[in-house]
Amino acid sequence: MLVRDRAFFASMFLTVLADQILLFLVPLVIFQITGNVAWSGLAFFFETLPRYLTFPVAGILCDRISPILLLRISRVLRAVACIIGITGQILFGGVWWLIGLSAVVGILTTQGMLALEMVLVRAFADQRFEKVASYGQLASQMGVVLGPLTAAYLMAFWPWEAVVVLATVLFLLADLAFMLWPGQARMQAAPGTGERRHPIADLKHALALIWRLPGLMQAILQAAGVNLIIGATLATAAAMVTGFFAQSEQVYAWLQVGGALATLAVLTLTAHVHLGLRTLGLTAYALICVGAILTGLGAHPLVYALGFLLIAGFDKMFNIYVRTLRKEIIPPAEFGKTTGAIICLNNLSQPLAGLIVAVFAAGDDARAVLLGLAAVMALLGLATFRRA
Repeated sequence: MLVRDRAFFASMFLTVLADQILLFLVPLVIFQITGNVAWSGLAFFFETLPRYLTFPVAGILCDRISPILLLRISRVLRAVACIIGITGQILFGGVWWLIGLSAVVGILTTQGMLALEMVLVRAFADQRFEKVASYGQLASQMGVVLGPLTAAYLMAFWPWEAVVVLATVLFLLADLAFMLWPGQARMQAAPGTGERRHPIADLKHALALIWRLPGLMQAILQAAGVNLIIGATLATAAAMVTGFFAQSEQVYAWLQVGGALATLAVLTLTAHVHLGLRTLGLTAYALICVGAILTGLGAHPLVYALGFLLIAGFDKMFNIYVRTLRKEIIPPAEFGKTTGAIICLNNLSQPLAGLIVAVFAAGDDARAVLLGLAAVMALLGLATFRRA
């Protein structure tokens, strides 16, 4: 990659690093304040539901407003949300300021993610996209690996409010790095799309396609099953590791790092081992279900860690299966709006999982909830893969 693009990928890295620090910190701090995993589940519900409901709106905005402007606004507003969140929590106490911070940052992250995808496509149109995407994935994965470690080790010496301030500074530094990137001048105009329909009409058309096109509803149900487990795992991991298993915050951080490394290993395996599409999806789905059962058993911290790694690693293999399936089924002319609606529907089960945790989990013990959701996932898999 050209030297002139280093600022762009540095900006990506700093943004993901700040996001991962917040993703690690907020549920952990809420559990420390309340001592109850149910609050972590409720926080996850309010963080993820707005994030996924925003996908269709964020896609429409990216078609109508400069993605560079949207990308910068999303970073700056995330920094502002951090300051408002910790100020409110310090002045008034409670956990609702942190929950609100998570919700607002989640919405802005959705907008920034879609805007970034459009910037990648338009600004690097003269380069091989696989190479560009590889650099982008590397920058993001470095943030995913270092974010939890940075947060955990800083929290050993700093109050959590100071760590949130660090995330705020990282968002602003990311925006500064992006401003220094000369590639903004290379941004190509969006291709003509003909007559523009009302956004509601586009959304209705996308939903009609999802219902009519063979295979899409099965894929959505399968993704919903996976995301039930992903949501419950993200909502309960901090409480299970630091509460139920009585491990340190550093151990929890290393578990997060292990999940990121497992993701890299599974992606490498997927790239080099050629499996049929159905085999790819079934393998990933089954191993995620096994991981959910292991986390729900709560037999030993190492058993829980193995389940966590299976869930984290094979989630990405399942994502490849779903994305490839969508590409094969959806007509190219309808791909954008239909994919946006599918992503929203796929992920609604994540905040639902957080709500289920909030209602049914007890103290720091989420084992019964995790096993129950694993059973739901298994039933969805049996029903949908048998038809595929």
